[in-house]
Amino acid sequence: MTTLFWIILGILVFDFILERWLDYLNTTKWSTSLPDEVKGIYDEEKYRKQQAYSKTNHRFGMLTSSYSFLLIVLMLFFEGFALINGWATNISTSPIWSALLFFGILFFASDLLNTPFDWYATFVIEEKYGFNKTTIKTYLADKLKGWLLGAIIGGGLLALIIFIYLKTGEWFWLYVWAVISGFSIFMAMFYSSLIVPLFNKQTPLEDGELKQAIQAFASKVGFKLDNIFVIDGSKRSTKANAYFTGLGSKKRIVLYDTLIKDMSTEELVAVLAHEIGHYKKKHIVWSLLLGIIQTGLMLFIFSLFIDSPALSEALGVKTPSFHIGLIAFGILYSPLSSLIGIGMNIFSRKNEYEADAFAASHYSGTALANALKKLSVQNLSNLRPHPAYVFVHYSHPTLLQRLSALSKVQANS
Repeated sequence: MTTLFWIILGILVFDFILERWLDYLNTTKWSTSLPDEVKGIYDEEKYRKQQAYSKTNHRFGMLTSSYSFLLIVLMLFFEGFALINGWATNISTSPIWSALLFFGILFFASDLLNTPFDWYATFVIEEKYGFNKTTIKTYLADKLKGWLLGAIIGGGLLALIIFIYLKTGEWFWLYVWAVISGFSIFMAMFYSSLIVPLFNKQTPLEDGELKQAIQAFASKVGFKLDNIFVIDGSKRSTKANAYFTGLGSKKRIVLYDTLIKDMSTEELVAVLAHEIGHYKKKHIVWSLLLGIIQTGLMLFIFSLFIDSPALSEALGVKTPSFHIGLIAFGILYSPLSSLIGIGMNIFSRKNEYEADAFAASHYSGTALANALKKLSVQNLSNLRPHPAYVFVHYSHPTLLQRLSALSKVQANS
């Protein structure tokens, strides 16, 4: 148990306590009666259901997070990482194959240990509150597809990264950064057309009033839009959403069928106007670039420590290796990663305000406000989270914050 071991343990303990404190702060905003600020959005019955949903998820989250925390602490104290590393290196001494075996064992063990909790969340909690539409067949198929994709994509990338490390030495981080950046751009362009169809069916939006209204708005703001798709989100949940994906000619807007079912044409166009606002304001490109910069920073710092025996020794492994060093570094880097994550969330919330303002200025703030209200009620969103929790974790402003900002945009215009 080296000094670095205790630093790693201290980071894990601090992170666990901080997250539980933030969760507790959220509980202080619960109430049994309908607060004034959410009147007109929730009625009494729906608000009680939302509060019950939040309480259930809070209790369940406390259980699962404590379970995960206990598992990793036990792995540290009883040298579980060293044990798995021993299994992997006994099977193969190749740095690439031993790393693939090491992470493969960790991945499958972690997934299997957490499957009962995921099953309960899906088939008990989400079912109880009327969200779940996932069948057992779909759940198991998703699980198998996830394993397969993890092995092919995750394993392939890991093998390539270690191969580059072995061949290039201290400058490996630059080559790996180039590879990961290229992969990120590729996935940003083709994720919706290559990965999503493995799990969901996407069909072009049918001709009719909605498609004509969307095309008319897109033409009005100078947005070339050839790809509007509807995804069968109702296959798994009644929750609704919409998103913008892709770059250049590969960009597309995807609407959940549950969204179309519950909203008027004007509200749907307002939601699409928000998504188009992200593109017009270049939020997609900036988010991608910032993510690439963040990856480069992490890889550079990692390159300074990868050859240090102390990283491996902290996890009970005497012979340094890339994969053990990566695990130790990942924990040590997490405080900086959390700070960067908070900064990215601040940036993301700013982008959401700007996209809302674009929709309000170029289409209808009232229609967007109505759509946001419907989404929040349909998804039983927490309208009164604690500001500290929002600051750390929320990539979007709360509904009440967005409605307030929209009213100011409308007043100014």
